[in-house]
Amino acid sequence: MVDWDKCHAVERIPGKHSGDWLFTKTRVPISALFGNLAEGANVKEFLDWFQGVEEWQVKAVLEHVAQDLDTRTNHESPA
Repeated sequence: MVDWDKCHAVERIPGKHSGDWLFTKTRVPISALFGNLAEGANVKEFLDWFQGVEEWQVKAVLEHVAQDLDTRTNHESPA
């Protein structure tokens, strides 16, 4: 599981949007980004559809996930 506490582009506020991780200063959950990308949208479309989310936030979230995957891959035990 990704540790979102270390990503400056997101926040979790108890009572706000069911405690989901949101892009900072928005009500847009980060799950919306991944859901839209999985359905074939690109980042520009996502930014057009979710006003208030900034490009630097999307890049930071994607970079954070990529770093997490790299860390996990580098710490896996050989089979």
